[in-house]
Amino acid sequence: MRYFIHVAVSVYVEIFYVYHNMEIIKGKIVRGGKILGKNILLFFMCCALLAGSTAVLAGCGKGSSDGDTSDLMEGVSPSDDHPDVDLSGPGAAAVTDFGVRLLQDTVGKGDTLVSPLSVISVLGMVENGARKETLEQMEQVLGIPCGELNTYLYQFIRSLPVSDRYKLHAAASIWLRDDEAFTVDPAFLQANADHYDAGVYKETFDDHTAERINGWAEENTDGMIDEIITEIPADAVMYLANALAFDAEWETIYSEDRVHGGLFTKRDGSQQSVDLMYSEEERYLEDDHATGFLKYYADQKYAFAALLPDEDTDIREYVASLTGERLRSVLENAQEATVYAAIPRYTCEYSVALKPILQAMGLQDAFDPGRADFSGIGSYQGKDIYINEVLHKTYIAVEERGTRAGAVTLAEMMAKGVAPEGETVYLERPFVYMLIHCGTDVPVFIGVTEDVGE
Repeated sequence: MRYFIHVAVSVYVEIFYVYHNMEIIKGKIVRGGKILGKNILLFFMCCALLAGSTAVLAGCGKGSSDGDTSDLMEGVSPSDDHPDVDLSGPGAAAVTDFGVRLLQDTVGKGDTLVSPLSVISVLGMVENGARKETLEQMEQVLGIPCGELNTYLYQFIRSLPVSDRYKLHAAASIWLRDDEAFTVDPAFLQANADHYDAGVYKETFDDHTAERINGWAEENTDGMIDEIITEIPADAVMYLANALAFDAEWETIYSEDRVHGGLFTKRDGSQQSVDLMYSEEERYLEDDHATGFLKYYADQKYAFAALLPDEDTDIREYVASLTGERLRSVLENAQEATVYAAIPRYTCEYSVALKPILQAMGLQDAFDPGRADFSGIGSYQGKDIYINEVLHKTYIAVEERGTRAGAVTLAEMMAKGVAPEGETVYLERPFVYMLIHCGTDVPVFIGVTEDVGE
């Protein structure tokens, strides 16, 4: 019997385009009479949230699973005892810093889009079973103690609003091999019920299991991501998954007369024809090597945030120079100013195997069957449980009506123009973009666009 909890989490996405004392002359950005350039770096962080509410709103918390699947969370009641937390405090700083480091280690081969909240949510679930040095390494890489991360993600998700013009749907699940030799610690299941509202499904781990996991991913991303895994390895004993689906209308939807053909200059200097969506925004972003803006979604609860590096600054060099603290400072210090903005209409699909990236970030023991200590998860035939891989897929479509974005993360566990008096930011070359939560400036998705695909 399966246990379902439906949760709808509202999302508003804010976008900050901010420009300081600049104007466009013949397609160039001019400041103080000098032509400047900016490689567009677009950071897109979209809240990968875990469904932590049991109220029926407009989405699925645990999500659902088809077929002969038993849910081990039946009879396990989430705790209602959760301390209050400053949503703009250490938790927000940790998620942002993790997101920047994740982007830095994934950027480099064309367009990039990651969801730090989706990845950190899955690692947070895994972390509840980590012990000793493995736990210490995970806390160091994630930048926050395990208990504090659990509390922050739980409260952050529950704090999000909902509307008929925007939503952020989040779901979490754990898939276990149906084998008498695999004993799972009830405390591990309880922790993930308390903080992540994760459905736990017992499966035979055959070809049908891969189909059901993919079906779960497709359902919980509103069809944006329909496959995250192709086969189940013989040594796999557990999968931990997070999915999110974001869908929001702009505060002001683009009319036909605000969309015109234009040119986007790629990182290699070549150009491509694109549709550019023009608007005037009210929040300007600036640091030493980039300018940008915020463009709000409905009700200004979330925004699209863009940063355009100076023209003589390479997009990848700019990404490498960022820190979580610096990015939060840029977002928190958005200035009131008229910004003449242009955003290309684009879509991006991205996938990455995160094992080498997380190892480079310092997560070593968790992937080593000889050193990993996940004794808090349970035991399997006396063998050590370890992380074999962390798979991540994302999708985004930025259009006249608004934005749709989705993310799935799966951890595989094994045993063994001239602007009048205002700033101008036209995203006509590589840029960084984010989806951010306006109350905390937490980036939920963060990405780079180097080539505007069809």
